[in-house]
Amino acid sequence: MSAPSDKLGLPALTALVVGSMVGAGIFSLPQNIARSAGPGAALIGWAISGLGMLMLAFVFQNLANRRPQLDTGIYAYAKAGFGDYIGFSSAWGYWVCSLLGNVSFFVLIFSGLGYVVPAFGDGNTWQAVAGASVLLWAMHAMVLRGIGQAALINAVVTVAKIVPIVVFLLIAAIGFRLEVFSSRFWGDVSLGSVGTQVRGMMLITVWVFIGIEGASVYSRRARQRADVGRATVIGFLCVLALLMLVNLLSMGVVAQPQLAQLHNPSMAYVLEAIVGPWGARLIIIGMVVSVLGALLAWVLLCAEVLHAAAGDGTMPAFLARQNANDVPANALWLTNGLIQGFLLVTLFSASTYTSLVLLGASMALVPYLFSAAYGVQVAWRGDGEGASRVPRKRDLAVAILATAYAVWLVYAGGVAQVLLSALLYAPGMALFALAKRQHGQAVFTPVERAIAVAVLAGAMMAVWGLWQGWLRLH
Repeated sequence: MSAPSDKLGLPALTALVVGSMVGAGIFSLPQNIARSAGPGAALIGWAISGLGMLMLAFVFQNLANRRPQLDTGIYAYAKAGFGDYIGFSSAWGYWVCSLLGNVSFFVLIFSGLGYVVPAFGDGNTWQAVAGASVLLWAMHAMVLRGIGQAALINAVVTVAKIVPIVVFLLIAAIGFRLEVFSSRFWGDVSLGSVGTQVRGMMLITVWVFIGIEGASVYSRRARQRADVGRATVIGFLCVLALLMLVNLLSMGVVAQPQLAQLHNPSMAYVLEAIVGPWGARLIIIGMVVSVLGALLAWVLLCAEVLHAAAGDGTMPAFLARQNANDVPANALWLTNGLIQGFLLVTLFSASTYTSLVLLGASMALVPYLFSAAYGVQVAWRGDGEGASRVPRKRDLAVAILATAYAVWLVYAGGVAQVLLSALLYAPGMALFALAKRQHGQAVFTPVERAIAVAVLAGAMMAVWGLWQGWLRLH
């Protein structure tokens, strides 16, 4: 047990919550939102996302308190509530989401470097893919040796991330012009109706909030249990305010049509419009250092997702094996091999950072949806640890709202993202079948078989759509 001095108070917990959510996505947020929505629709979209994500955060907190034994990842909630195949699919979806996040990091780094080396373009030229591949396998070798992020690296990354964002907000506030912000308040005609615009920005908002499920991890380290809930709310509201300021201030500096056409990291080009080239260089340097530091942790995180799932029998046993340095080597090889594959896809399909983000966010919807639905189950039954002390009606209302938000996200993503997600979920069935066979169990129950058939049908439709050209990766 940790000594009292090792326990975290409210300020430290809040800082951890904020740090886990503020990542690479914020540096490209101005263009990502502007390509789908005008200022008015963006305000509505942030209000919906803010409420929905806060409900999801409360669900994860409630489940961490009610079901502390389910500590192998958020996919454990889906498995407990809806069976082995849904649990596996949630683990697979969360892993692919994390994997695509790493691919997007590499693309974003070289897209930023494209400011000084035009050959890197948007991070998807052959020169950029070659550079990203060298960086990927260098990190792979480091992680295999058991080298993680030292405290010094974490400190540098934190400063590199926060200082440019603060500088951007201060200068953007000075450069903000109300006439620019209000000139196309409800968006350009090409963006469609307000409802269409709100739908279009939803997956981007999911992406920048991924990591909110990690807040409950800090429960056991808190000096007071109640501080975890407070830190979750305070940290989330701080991040929401930060994201909205970056987004909305940018729309008062560069008009929406021009903002939508900027290269990523678009925050750099917005600052350049106010102060000149040094502003762009500041943001790009901060972004590159921040993302490089985060990559070490995220490459290992992807492998850890597979390793943890293999440890409880959700994934095949070979993914649980570790090398002499206690690194999940097999999971790491599989993860980085597929990251390399997706990097090649960005070259041949011209996929950009934004297309990777949308696909990654789509893969996160299954774990979020079924975690929220499991929250409804637990609250409805009124069981779990501390159930008699927790207002059941409040938890049930929160879980229902979170589930409704998750369903809305699936709708907002659209048919194209559903089909592309099915294409990525389908190959996982082979690993699921292998894991079940290793435990001498039948692969599917009748209900799971029907779900698997639907996923395969969606995957085949996605292949056909990609072949015919009516479905695209960018």
